[in-house]
Amino acid sequence: MRITSTCCICPVLVCLCFVQRCYGTPHHSAVKVSRNQTKNIDVETEVHHRPKRGWVWNQFFVLEEHIGSDPQYVGKLHSNADKGDGSIKYILTGEGAGTIFIIDDITGDIHATKSLDREKKTHYVLHAQAIDRWTNKPLEPESEFIIKVQDINDNAPKFSSGPYVVTVPEMSEVGTSVLQVTATDADDPTYGNSARVVYSILQGQPYFSVDPKTGVIRTALSNMDREAREHYSVVIQAKDMAGQIGGLSGSTTINITLTDVNDNPPRFSQKHYQLYVPESAQVGTAVGKIKANDADVGSNAAMKYSIINGDAAGVFAISTNKGTQEGIISLKKPLNYEKKRMYSLDIEGANTHTDPRFFHFGPFKDVTTLKVIVGDVDEPPVFTKHSYVMDVYEDVKIGAVVDAVTALDPDSANSVVRNRYFIDRSAHGDSYFNIDAKSGAIKTAKLLDREEMPWHNITVTASEADNPSLLSHIPVSIRVLDVNDNPPELGGDPDVVVCENAKPGQVIQTISAIDKDDFANGPRFHFSLEEELINPNFTLRDNEDNTASIVARRKKFSRTAQEVYYLPVVISDGGIPELSSTSTLTLKVCGCKRDGSIRTCRPEAFLSSAGLSTGALIAILLCVIILLAIVVLFITLKRSKKEPLIISEEDIRENVVTYDDEGGGEEDTEAFDITALRNPAAAEELKYRRDIRPDIKPTPKHRPPSVLDSVDVQEFIKQRLIEADLDPSVPPYDSLQTYAYEGHGSQAGSISSLDSATAYSEQDYNYLCDWGPEFKKLAEIYGEVESERTT
Repeated sequence: MRITSTCCICPVLVCLCFVQRCYGTPHHSAVKVSRNQTKNIDVETEVHHRPKRGWVWNQFFVLEEHIGSDPQYVGKLHSNADKGDGSIKYILTGEGAGTIFIIDDITGDIHATKSLDREKKTHYVLHAQAIDRWTNKPLEPESEFIIKVQDINDNAPKFSSGPYVVTVPEMSEVGTSVLQVTATDADDPTYGNSARVVYSILQGQPYFSVDPKTGVIRTALSNMDREAREHYSVVIQAKDMAGQIGGLSGSTTINITLTDVNDNPPRFSQKHYQLYVPESAQVGTAVGKIKANDADVGSNAAMKYSIINGDAAGVFAISTNKGTQEGIISLKKPLNYEKKRMYSLDIEGANTHTDPRFFHFGPFKDVTTLKVIVGDVDEPPVFTKHSYVMDVYEDVKIGAVVDAVTALDPDSANSVVRNRYFIDRSAHGDSYFNIDAKSGAIKTAKLLDREEMPWHNITVTASEADNPSLLSHIPVSIRVLDVNDNPPELGGDPDVVVCENAKPGQVIQTISAIDKDDFANGPRFHFSLEEELINPNFTLRDNEDNTASIVARRKKFSRTAQEVYYLPVVISDGGIPELSSTSTLTLKVCGCKRDGSIRTCRPEAFLSSAGLSTGALIAILLCVIILLAIVVLFITLKRSKKEPLIISEEDIRENVVTYDDEGGGEEDTEAFDITALRNPAAAEELKYRRDIRPDIKPTPKHRPPSVLDSVDVQEFIKQRLIEADLDPSVPPYDSLQTYAYEGHGSQAGSISSLDSATAYSEQDYNYLCDWGPEFKKLAEIYGEVESERTT
């Protein structure tokens, strides 16, 4: 079968098609499928012959973007076995088969029903097969072929992004690279010139140029000055078909900004400036500003100002404002119109960052002259001192003069200010002092106490008589000097402890004193006892170091005899005049240990005199508490044992009552008498419980037969069971009853080893076999033992 393509439109493709049809196609451009022409599918035995070519075809081509109303013809499938009678059916499968590509199953013609876009899909892989129309048996093996979408120039070049924003330094050399732009074309780059793009500049000449092949934009003019023009808009066009007529094109915009370089030196707009500064300007404050103009920006316009003449540099200072690049002029010293009324300053402004490439433009600094005129102002009074410190004794009378302040008028040849002194009460609120408004003398307004407030701080204000609005303030500190007006007092705790075992001459306590007065009128204390009082128990010794010692004069103090002693002490200071005071010490007698530590200061109780310590009393109390707890616990347990077994009449739970009392042996006469159970003769008649009155008494017909005449154990137990079943007063729940009666008159007698004979041969256990099957095992055991003994 051959597939014929109608898309070999160029001479090269026509030649290739002719060669392929005459000589076959190479393996990379054609597919050959061989078929055995003599193969018989219904016969088991096959005869092999040399295969014959059945299919020979090329790749199919179809133009993209077909806009015709009829389906586009792609190619034709034809089999060598096709005789033209319609017996062969052609089948097409694969990508787009039946939707995009349809085939005439009789003629094998293939058509494309839709317009294709190569940029979305470049080729389609399909499978062709020829079968017998009547038997549906394949005449040709299924084979794969490709339909390629042939490109047309239907896509314009596009730039990946844009508009672009780039920068380039001003004054750059010609040919400096600015940016490279790239446009892409979705058409097939391997077919024709549809994707061959060239670049051109539509806007931006003559400042910039573009390389037509690479798209690199470069500067085209030298000395482009940012200060003359800073922004440029360049439009670049990309055109396919190698720029030929009929090609598609796309464009983009590049916004180019020239960045600044330091190519402009600073310049002052004037060579001479003038500045007025009042003499009242404060030191350190800014009094004016100056600026040198620089066309550059940023760090290229950074400026540094300096005063280059020496005499003015000591009075004024200049600094640079980093934000505005202005020179800020400030005062280093106060101005005085009466002394100097004008200053001339030479100020230099220079760039801090320079570029050697542009030194040919001149020096990057400039100098100007600033004339400073000092203005005369009415100045406030000036005190003769920066601050005042005054002293006054605390015992002075109200209205006494402490000291005086003085202020001068700087505008009138240092004349003294008159009539305008006063204390600023809002600053400290101190009302202890007043001031004379004319002379400036400070006087006391209240009595002063150094111990209460040793320092007073006030603010004095002075103003001119003819201009009260001009004020000057001065701080005044007044120190209150001490006088000896406070007697000394006893320091520390006035209570003193005296041990009962104190000895004569023993130091009981060392005392000291305090004085509120200053050091000159305070310490140098003298201690003594009152002269008219002679204390037989204690004496006082002055240690001459502002302390004194209390010394015992006798031994063995007793708390029972006297618990507290009082000792008046006279203390005098060394001030002028000398002041003294009397303080009474309280001496408490306490019991002490041998090492001198206090044991107790209270009188001992009777038990203590008897020799019982506190620990012993606590131990006795604990023992009594433990004994009481044991008694209470014993009584509680005893009461709990007397509680009835059945707490509630509604308790119907099953119970098993177990008694594990072993009794006291043969001598125990107080235990339960079980003779009635062991001796049937003791069971006289049916007895009922006396603690519960039965509702219904059994009739005589219900009375069980008497057990007095029966000695059989089984009958005895049955009788007891009948009595229990017929007893209406028994508890409503089941109970376990145990009967230990062994029977009456055993033929064997006792089988206990205590009463057995010493010789085993005297015992004959053959009668156990007559007792029934219950005793059969016992008879066998004793019979075996007897036979073994006999043997």
